[in-house]
Amino acid sequence: MTKNRLCDLNDHLFAQIERLADEDSTPEKIDQEHKRAEAMVGVADQILRTAAVQLQTAKMVTDFDGADPRPYLTMMEKPGSNLPALKVVSAK
Repeated sequence: MTKNRLCDLNDHLFAQIERLADEDSTPEKIDQEHKRAEAMVGVADQILRTAAVQLQTAKMVTDFDGADPRPYLTMMEKPGSNLPALKVVSAK
């Protein structure tokens, strides 16, 4: 199973922190992990920006016509979740 959801992002980032904090690492290994961490932060930032756009889109769709926002939140759902469609009630 691939880990491509926001719910997995923290696991990846905390695993990287653990590699950086490994007291048995050599200076070369720490340098390598530092470069890897910088790359991961860049990717994570872009993932979060994409998620923010999805969230804004879902909110606009829901606010506009009361539609189920979940089709617009694909990065945020847990793999294998088969929840029924939401019935969104507009506060208008």
